[in-house]
Parts: sequence; structure tokens; C-alpha cells
Amino acid sequence: MGIPARQILVCQSFRAKGDPKGICHKQTDGFLQYLEEEILDRGMDCQVTATSCLKQCESGPIMVVQPDNWWFKGVDSEEAIDAILDGIEEGEPAADYLIEA
Repeated sequence: MGIPARQILVCQSFRAKGDPKGICHKQTDGFLQYLEEEILDRGMDCQVTATSCLKQCESGPIMVVQPDNWWFKGVDSEEAIDAILDGIEEGEPAADYLIEA
């Protein structure tokens, strides 16, 4: 298997022992499977990775697309995932969900 063109990071709120877990994992139940299936259905060259806390709790759930370094907020629905994947395919980030630097 080759190195994928993109990596999609999905916050799952993992934190160091003793620190309270964030909220992203609570709002993304089942999204990893949906995201993986959509990527396969679209024939996209992306790898999905569940991550520790991305420290953007006030904007969560968070998704990051690398190497583009696009950070997305409020990814809490299939509609949001579809818009983000559409943007990846079109080469433009989904503006409705993009976190501005």
C-alpha cells in the first residue's frame, strides 16, 4: 500500500490520563465509518485517522485535512462530511466549516 495523497484527522478527544475528555467523540459517533465509506465510494486517496484532542473544543467536532492544513469546525453531520469531501475533490475547502487562521 502506498502513502495516501491526504490524511484526514478526526478528533476523538483522547487526552492524558486524568484530564477530562473533550466533546468531539460524543458528537461523531458513527462518523468514522460514514467517512471511510464515502471516501471509498468516491475513489479518493485519503487515510482517516482518529486523533487525540486537537484543542479546539469550542468549535468541535474538528476534522483536519493534511497536507492542505484545512481545519474544519462543527463537523457533526453527514451533510458536513459530504461538503468537506466535495471541497477536497474540487480543490477548495468547504467555506461553511473552515476555521480561519
